[in-house]
Amino acid sequence: MSPYLAAEDLSMFGQDPWWLVVIKAVFCFAFLMVTVLFSIVWERKVVAWMQLRIGPNRHGPWGMLQSLADGIKLMLKEDLIVKRADKVVYILAPIVAAIPAFMAIAVIPFGPAGNEISIFGTRTTMQLTDLPIAMLYILAVASVGIYGIVLAGWSSGSTYPLLGGLRSCAQMISYEIAMGAAFASVFLYSGSMSTSAIVEAQQDRWYIILLPVSFIIYVVTMVGETNRAPFDMPESEGDLVGGFNTEYSSIKFAMFMLAEYVNMVTVSAVSVTLFLGGWRAPWPVSTFWEGANHGWWPLLWFTIKVQLLLFFFIWLRGTLPRVRYDQLMKLGWKVLIPVSVVWLMLVATVRTLRNENYDFADIALYIGGGVLVLLVLSFVVDMFRGKPKEEEKAAAAADFDPMAGGFPVPPLPGQELPPVPRRRSRRERELIVSGGVNTQSDDGSLDGKEASDG
Repeated sequence: MSPYLAAEDLSMFGQDPWWLVVIKAVFCFAFLMVTVLFSIVWERKVVAWMQLRIGPNRHGPWGMLQSLADGIKLMLKEDLIVKRADKVVYILAPIVAAIPAFMAIAVIPFGPAGNEISIFGTRTTMQLTDLPIAMLYILAVASVGIYGIVLAGWSSGSTYPLLGGLRSCAQMISYEIAMGAAFASVFLYSGSMSTSAIVEAQQDRWYIILLPVSFIIYVVTMVGETNRAPFDMPESEGDLVGGFNTEYSSIKFAMFMLAEYVNMVTVSAVSVTLFLGGWRAPWPVSTFWEGANHGWWPLLWFTIKVQLLLFFFIWLRGTLPRVRYDQLMKLGWKVLIPVSVVWLMLVATVRTLRNENYDFADIALYIGGGVLVLLVLSFVVDMFRGKPKEEEKAAAAADFDPMAGGFPVPPLPGQELPPVPRRRSRRERELIVSGGVNTQSDDGSLDGKEASDG
């Protein structure tokens, strides 16, 4: 892996005849659709297994055709258009959400960039096409897809869909910045934005080992970008009924559902390409089998890695509860973006020192010294900043009236409820024994027997 930036050799792309391009495009579409149909059934099966239920078991063997039956059912349902909707935008929104979801797969490599396979006697690459700025193309396509959700919420002419659309817009802005910074770290190490060149650069070591922080940041942001649990705030049924798709039915609702699952497959494929070696065989297999990374075998390794990441999506949904919206925004703006920017600066510093032929020990010394200085500065700032905050907190707690206006008022950030008067402990109160001799009740009166004797 060269430490210097180099121009990509993409001359092998753009040489296919038109019929082969059509075959590749149909394969990419079919790969996404089959993976989506399988993922829906797999999600319902896995979540049922986690919750000790059976799951789908009616349609097909082991219920494997359940998602196909659901798709047919949605297409046969009555298609309604609400009265107050902006009809043109209302109809176009599902299309705007679904079409960009399919476009990103065009630059994802399923195998080596060389002429490894033969289709009807023509040698070709296992990739539809590639670009020198392929990753920027993926970011742009992902951004366009969000417009479908935002426009769906606005055009429905209803309150809850509008709130869901606004939430989706804010969520996209918050998490795409950190996602771009995670991409930039990969660009610095690989020296390219081409997807095939990035996979080639991981021949010796996958980037999940070299850039673990970037991988973690991207995994969190890809869950936020796809509006999946625990970040499914744009369609949270607990407070928005159904979110941006509340007023949609039939095939238009099915297109939103399709776009969500296709986006899951796309972001998983991007994660595999950037951090998990792409189509390369995992470490134990590649050591003893020379042909594991040639022929049609890379397609198998790529599919397995994508399915493992889809299982991670399902695992999150069955494990974590939905976060509050303020927690979602705090994670995006106050945690992910600062961490991603600092990590990007660190990666850029290491790459610059490597390009200047500094020794690894010198690089570690410089980085360790910089981290130590930052820790000391943050400690000093916290020492001077903590005391005024405590005083302000005490003053706010003293001024807080929980019954202002005659009804309960929740405390604002920084305010605390006054202590609630508690009942005396059991030991402090006198024990009341029914029917005993010489016993008194709590109010000091004699029991019934002593009163009759008196």
